[in-house]
Amino acid sequence: MFETVREELRSTLDEIRAAGLHKPERVIGTPQSAAVAVTSGGAAGEVLNFCANNYLGLADHPEVVAAAKEALDRWGYGMASVRFICGTQEVHKELEARLSAFLGQEDTILYSSCFDANGGVFETLLGAEDAVISDALNHASIIDGIRLSKAKRFRYANRDLAELEARLKEATEGGARRKLIVTDGVFSMDGYVAPLAEICDLADRYDAMVMVDDSHAVGFVGPGGRGTPELHGVMDRVDIITGTLGKALGGASGGYVAARAEIVELLRQRSRPYLFSNSLAPVIAAASLKVLDLLESAGDLREHLAANTALFRTKMTEAGFEVLPGDHAIAPVMIGDAAEAARMAELLLERGVYVIGFSYPVVPMGAARIRVQLSAAHSTADVERAVAAFIDARAALGTTGA
Repeated sequence: MFETVREELRSTLDEIRAAGLHKPERVIGTPQSAAVAVTSGGAAGEVLNFCANNYLGLADHPEVVAAAKEALDRWGYGMASVRFICGTQEVHKELEARLSAFLGQEDTILYSSCFDANGGVFETLLGAEDAVISDALNHASIIDGIRLSKAKRFRYANRDLAELEARLKEATEGGARRKLIVTDGVFSMDGYVAPLAEICDLADRYDAMVMVDDSHAVGFVGPGGRGTPELHGVMDRVDIITGTLGKALGGASGGYVAARAEIVELLRQRSRPYLFSNSLAPVIAAASLKVLDLLESAGDLREHLAANTALFRTKMTEAGFEVLPGDHAIAPVMIGDAAEAARMAELLLERGVYVIGFSYPVVPMGAARIRVQLSAAHSTADVERAVAAFIDARAALGTTGA
């Protein structure tokens, strides 16, 4: 049987390559950092890394690494169990308490990833008599999590408050028992920030709850790095925050839901990804606690990240590239054609700058881009070198603009 399937799969893969949509994996031979050594899948050697979610440069921070080593000796390697059987250690409870305090929520529950966190919320909280109203550009994990629930599904155009209100009216008039608005805090392909204050106003008007996936914000957005709810002054008005430990908070893995106490308690009892997945490795929990310690005095890192971001966006715009507007460390350089974006990324790698071309189905057809991600670990010279490489690669590609 598989021989028939094999040919069909090969044909599909050939079509992906022919359309310029194939996504090769490059192998790096060093820790995650501002510069990494590429060992395969492209030009070998050390290159500047502008495509990681390592916003604060903590992935190889010596204090984080030391905390991880100490945790291995104290807590062991893994739990070999789920939380409710024998997979809960003191370090897990301590991290949950610290995250709750940091994010201004009543309680927190840890997951093996934010994908699992988003996958475990909707089915647990919402039934067929409820409604979920979701931004059209929400992360795939939110979309998949909603699919697992029986709630009525409503979608509104990205950050379109008028359409959000229309969907809320529709859900209310349809007799929905519970209404949950869900949005990314920062939309990962565009770097756009959700208008949370206005969303919370609509939630109050229509008696809805608000959920925010703040994976691309916690640690560096907001005055204290507490994410988009802090940025917009609505920390006490957001009911559910999901996020990851795998980006600004050290870059390993793991996710969480920080929310009202009753929501978290129900998730502990009924959330399937929590009940049926191994506990977060204790070494990650302990290292994440060290990250939270560092965030208390990370104002200089956040300031340097903001300066790097402003410099890159300004220089690229002056050079004639189309960079989506905003001030987030995600700076998408719009290319349009998928094959051209992939070729541009290859040319940049040859010039010592590691970036990735994003194309369909990750972004809409015809909206291919190179998503540049700035880090506090980058120096000013690193940023200027990246801009120069873009200009040189564009010339080699034979295009006059982005």
